[in-house]
Amino acid sequence: MKRLVFFLLVIGMGMSLFAQVQLPEHSFASGSWTESNNRLYQNDANARLAKVNIKAPQSGSMLYEFNARYESGAEDGHGGFGLHIFADNVYNGPSWGSGKSWLLWLNYDENPSNNAIPKGLSAQVYRSYTNSRMELVQNIDLNQYVNLLTPENLTYSVPFRIWVNGDTGEVRVYDPTDPDLASYFYFNIDKKDVPLKGDWVALRTNGIKLSFATGLGSGM
Repeated sequence: MKRLVFFLLVIGMGMSLFAQVQLPEHSFASGSWTESNNRLYQNDANARLAKVNIKAPQSGSMLYEFNARYESGAEDGHGGFGLHIFADNVYNGPSWGSGKSWLLWLNYDENPSNNAIPKGLSAQVYRSYTNSRMELVQNIDLNQYVNLLTPENLTYSVPFRIWVNGDTGEVRVYDPTDPDLASYFYFNIDKKDVPLKGDWVALRTNGIKLSFATGLGSGM
């Protein structure tokens, strides 16, 4: 099995999955994935439901960290990627949802087909019920940052940090434009849906080529 260049830092148990002797079970479920120079690449800009499933038992407080770098594919005015968390099960093939889970999604779309999605740069939170059924629960317009999408900036790896308290439903998505990663976007999952527990994470892309690696920072 290929070595997965992606990690989850579990603070609920004070233990890093990356530090374990063996990385979690994972599978390249859809898309075209390769590994080169310690980065994991999704190489198919036409793949609408590209996905890698990662075995990662989750409960309590969780911190998800990775960096992402744009490779190509948004020339058509569309592309996105995100992370399913607290998934109870996954499907090893193309799918919209990922069992019972929550999807945190970053999206760029100049002509969204869904009127609820802002044009340009935005973020969404989806609740997944099954592999084919999801519900949009929150929208964030991020066009205040669209001027940062320059050819020069797109060559850098962008750090992402997401903290979730599975017991209370509190979610913090840290602002990657903050060099100290001190500010964040905040929302609460409905109290009726907590506590959150799951056995899987799914990292996914849509209509874009991206690469991912462990660690934080904006270097190459």
